[in-house]
Amino acid sequence: MFKIDIKKFLIYSFLSFLISSSLIIFYIFFSSLIDSFDNRIRDSFFIYRGEIPTSDNIIIIDIDESSIKEFGQWPWSRDKVSKILENLTLANVAVIGMDMVFAEEDRTSPSLITKKLKVKEELRNYDLDFAQTIANSPVILGYGFDLVNQDSSKVAPRIPAIFIEKDIPKESNFIIEALGTTLNIPILQDSAYSSGFFNILPDESGVIRSVPLLIKFDDILYPSLSLEIIRVLNDTKRVFVNYDNSGVSNIVLDDITIPTDRYGRMLINYRGYEKSFKYISAKNIYENSFSSKDIEGKIVLFGTSATGLFDLRATPFESVFPGVEVHANIIDNILQGDFIHKASYLDGVNIVIIVLLSFFVVMFITFVSFYLKLLVFTTFMFSYIIFNYWLLFSKGIALNIIFPILAIALGSILSLIFDYFYNIKHQKVIKAKFASKVSKSVMDDILKNMDNNEFSAKNKEITIFFSDIRGFTKISEQLKAKELIEYLNTYMEPMSSIIIKNQGTIDKFIGDAIMAYWNAPIDVENHADVAVKASLEQLIALDELNIKFTQDKLPNIDIGIGLNTGEVIVGEMGSSLRSDYTVIGDAINLGSRVESLCKYYGSKLNITNFTKDKLKEKYIFRFLDFVRVKGKTKPVEIWQVIGRGEAQDKLKEELDNYHKAIEFYKQTDFIDALNIFIKLDNLENKTNENIYKIYIKRCEEFIQTPPKDFDGVYEHKDKA
Repeated sequence: MFKIDIKKFLIYSFLSFLISSSLIIFYIFFSSLIDSFDNRIRDSFFIYRGEIPTSDNIIIIDIDESSIKEFGQWPWSRDKVSKILENLTLANVAVIGMDMVFAEEDRTSPSLITKKLKVKEELRNYDLDFAQTIANSPVILGYGFDLVNQDSSKVAPRIPAIFIEKDIPKESNFIIEALGTTLNIPILQDSAYSSGFFNILPDESGVIRSVPLLIKFDDILYPSLSLEIIRVLNDTKRVFVNYDNSGVSNIVLDDITIPTDRYGRMLINYRGYEKSFKYISAKNIYENSFSSKDIEGKIVLFGTSATGLFDLRATPFESVFPGVEVHANIIDNILQGDFIHKASYLDGVNIVIIVLLSFFVVMFITFVSFYLKLLVFTTFMFSYIIFNYWLLFSKGIALNIIFPILAIALGSILSLIFDYFYNIKHQKVIKAKFASKVSKSVMDDILKNMDNNEFSAKNKEITIFFSDIRGFTKISEQLKAKELIEYLNTYMEPMSSIIIKNQGTIDKFIGDAIMAYWNAPIDVENHADVAVKASLEQLIALDELNIKFTQDKLPNIDIGIGLNTGEVIVGEMGSSLRSDYTVIGDAINLGSRVESLCKYYGSKLNITNFTKDKLKEKYIFRFLDFVRVKGKTKPVEIWQVIGRGEAQDKLKEELDNYHKAIEFYKQTDFIDALNIFIKLDNLENKTNENIYKIYIKRCEEFIQTPPKDFDGVYEHKDKA
C-alpha cells in the first residue's frame, strides 16, 4: 500500500508542519473567531445523545401559565408566595432556591396602602410576614449582579461561608467581576439564611453552554444560586477555589470537586429538552393539591416557564428553555458528578492533537493509492468526531473539535493539491474527459493508448442511441424543483449504468433525454447488437423502477428509444478553451428522428433498417413503416424491436398476420390489408395500441382515393 519516497516524505513533512503551525497560531490568538462552530458541533453531540435520566432529587415549582391565569401577572402579592413557601416547608423539602429577586416592597400590602393614604390604623404587612416565612423555611434567596452599570447599588449580600483562593497567578483576573448588585429588599435579604446570584450569561451566539459559579464583587467571591444550594446542603464552611497558571482549575466543597474553565465557569451537561425535571405548578402548591411524597427531602427551585416573564434561554437542545431549569441542570451535574470540563491543560492536549493529525493525515493521504484517499480522509474525520463524542460523555472532557477537523481537512486538501502536481496531472486530464461517459474497460483502453491520437477526428461507423421521456412537461408540473431533480436522477442513474456497463459512451444529457453511442472512441464488436441489448435492458429496468415510483406515489415514466447505425465524424471538437469528445453526421440526426417516432407508432424501441442489417443475433421485430422523415430525401425502414429471440404463440400469430397485412398494403391490396388490420385492432391483448389504427386510416383513405405510383413510402411532415 505504501511506497515511500524520501524526498517526497520530507516535502510533505514540511507541509504538515506549515498546516499545524498555522492552526496553532490561530488557535492561540484567534480561536474566539470560530469558537461558535466548535460549540455548534458539540451541541449536535447533545442532540444525538438525546435525553439522559436526572437524579430525581430536584423539583421545579413553576410559575406557569395556569398559575398566572389563577393569580394574575407576576409579581404576586407576598402573602401568596408566603403560603407557597409554607406549604413546601410543611412537606419537608430539603432546600428551596428562589430563581427571582424581590427588589421592591409589595405594593399590594395593606400596610403600604394605609401608609400612602395616611391612615393611622396598622394593617398587615405582607413583606414582614414573608420575611418571617423565609426565616422559618429552608430558603436560599436569589439576587442579581450588575455587570454593566457602574451606578448600580454597591450593597453586598451576606454569605455565611469563606471562599479561599489558592495559588492565584499574579496580575491575572479570571473570575468575572461585578459593578453592582440588585438585592432583595433588606427585610427579606436579612431574614434568609443565605442567597446566591442567578446571573446566567450566554456566549456570543446567545446559547447557554456554561455558567459562572463565582462572581467577584469588591474583591470578595460570591457563589451562584446553584453552588450555594450545594454548599448549604453539604454544610461546607470553607470553599476552596484552586488556580493553575492558566486560571481557575476547580472549586472544592469538602468532598466535592467541581472542575471549571479558567474563568470559574462550569460547562453544563444538559439532561435533555425542557421538562427533563419534574415540574409542579405553583397553583397546585398554593392550593395544597399535591403529594408531599413527590417533594419530601428534595431540592426545590422556584421559578417560571411562562413566556411572558421572559426567563427563557437558548440551550444546545432548544432555543426556548426555562432559566430555572438551567439551574436544575447545574445542581444535578454536581450531585451526579458527571461533569463536562475544559481544563486549562487541555489547551496543550489540543495543540498536540493538531500536530499529530496534520502529520498523519498528510502522510496517509500522500502515500496511499488514489482510490484509498477518500477512505483515509473519512476515517480520520469520523474517528476523531466519534472519539470526541465518546470522550465528552464518557470522561467529561471537552476537547476542541473544529481545529483538529480543520487539520484533517487542510491536510487532505493540500496533500491532494500537491499530489496533483506530483503524480496524477496527466491521467487526471484524461479521466476528467471520460470518467462519467464510458465504461471502465473503455477508460482502461484509452489510458493504455493515450499517445495514439484516440481523440483526433475521424470517420467511423457507430450505432447512435437516443432516449426521451414521454410527457415530461406534464410530469414536471406535478413536482417541485428539488423533487423533480431527485426524480430525474433516480431515472438517469440506472439508465446510464446500463449504457456504460455495455461499453457505450454517453455523449450528453439533454434535459430528460440521453444521447449515447457505441463503437467510439474504441472499437466495440457487434456494436449494433450491444446497443439493442442495452436498450432492451433499459426497458426492463424501467418497469422495475416504475414499481418503485408507484409505491412512492410518484408519476410513472414512459420512454421512447431510437437506434440508427451509420458512418459519422467522431473526435474531439471545440476550441482551445473548451472542447468535447462527440459525434456529428447525418446518421445522428436520423437516430433522433427515429426516436421521436416512437410516440406516433406506439412503440418503445425503434431501429432503422441500417441497424437491423447489422444485427447478428435473433430478435422479435415488427415492421413499422417505410418513411421519409422531415429533413431527409431518402426513405428509410423503421422497425420496432419487441424483444430477444423468436416470437411464440399468440405474439407470433399476431405478428405473422400483421406482416401479411403489410404485404397486402405494399401491393396496394388495401381492402384485404384493411380487414386484417381491423381484426388485429380488435384483439383483446394486442401488443401495440397505435400501429393498427394508423394503417386502418391509411387503407380507408387509399380505398376512397387510390394513390398513383404507390411505393409504400409515407412522408412525415414534422419531427414526431
